[in-house]
Amino acid sequence: MNNLQVSEHKKQLLPKNIVKVVVVLIILLALSIIASLVFGSRTIGMTGLMDGLLHPDVQSHEANVVRQRIVRTIFCFMVGAALGVSGALMQSVTRNPIADPSILGVNTGASLFVVCGIAFFNISSANEYIFLAIAGAVLTAIFVFGVGSMGASGATPLKLVLAGAATSAILSSLVTAVMIPRSNVMDQFRFWQVGSVGSGSWDSISLFIPFLVIGLLIALFTAPALNALALGDEVATGLGVRTGTIRLFASLGGVLLCGAATALAGPIGFIGLLATHLVRLVIGSDVRVLIPLSALTGGIILMISDVCGRLLGSPGELQVGILTAFIGAPILIYITMKAKVRSL
Repeated sequence: MNNLQVSEHKKQLLPKNIVKVVVVLIILLALSIIASLVFGSRTIGMTGLMDGLLHPDVQSHEANVVRQRIVRTIFCFMVGAALGVSGALMQSVTRNPIADPSILGVNTGASLFVVCGIAFFNISSANEYIFLAIAGAVLTAIFVFGVGSMGASGATPLKLVLAGAATSAILSSLVTAVMIPRSNVMDQFRFWQVGSVGSGSWDSISLFIPFLVIGLLIALFTAPALNALALGDEVATGLGVRTGTIRLFASLGGVLLCGAATALAGPIGFIGLLATHLVRLVIGSDVRVLIPLSALTGGIILMISDVCGRLLGSPGELQVGILTAFIGAPILIYITMKAKVRSL
């Protein structure tokens, strides 16, 4: 690729209507937060909402419900943001428009390590879940990328997806094999496995923050180099990018975010795919902009899904992991048909 082509590619990366997009996302975020605080098994009126937000001394039932939902809303947004950024990083590293933690088997690897921890080491706290889930996610990502890179053509989008699907199937079988003979493990694991943000607490938020911050910093630091990587390895190397190092760090950031989110909320799928794809359709492929907007979009999508789950399952709730899978699977099929599994 000559200098003219590089320059033309950079022009194509420039985000379009970025200010309008940010304004729309901020409005959607505000509406999502309000909906998350108001709607559920019980709808909260304006007085109860204001009391819960502005008057901590008021102890009415509605005000207490709002305070509980504040924690859930913050936790939900953080999980969605982490999964959105993780999807953006994985798609940029693999140059695969349908790369996502759930599709590449990373979520399933985290699940296997968690269920093994429950079965063999009697773990039960989020502190223990989070490190096991991250370890499982890291090892699974290494394995999938290794298998997908075999052969003369290297890591093509199709090979990575196939490797991820095969790995996910194998690991799912191992999860079932470990869980079925142990009824106590099945009871504890099955609620976590569905994917839910209802168990969010201030403790889980404080535990999540360091991993979220580190993952976001890695994503923002590697974003300019990932733009160069989109031009191809040879061109990126010519521009001074250490392609192997950048792929390693970006992958580490994506797996760290995905593993921490999975440990605390369960394996919620398709958020990274949906958020990143929607943002890319609107603003283009500039990773420097794609990452923060994917975080914002991922948080919004997960909050809306959570509210819909509460309304559809009232007086109980429909777990958010079920809704994201129900919405995400058809969109994945559509993207695959349109993109024909081509690289970005």
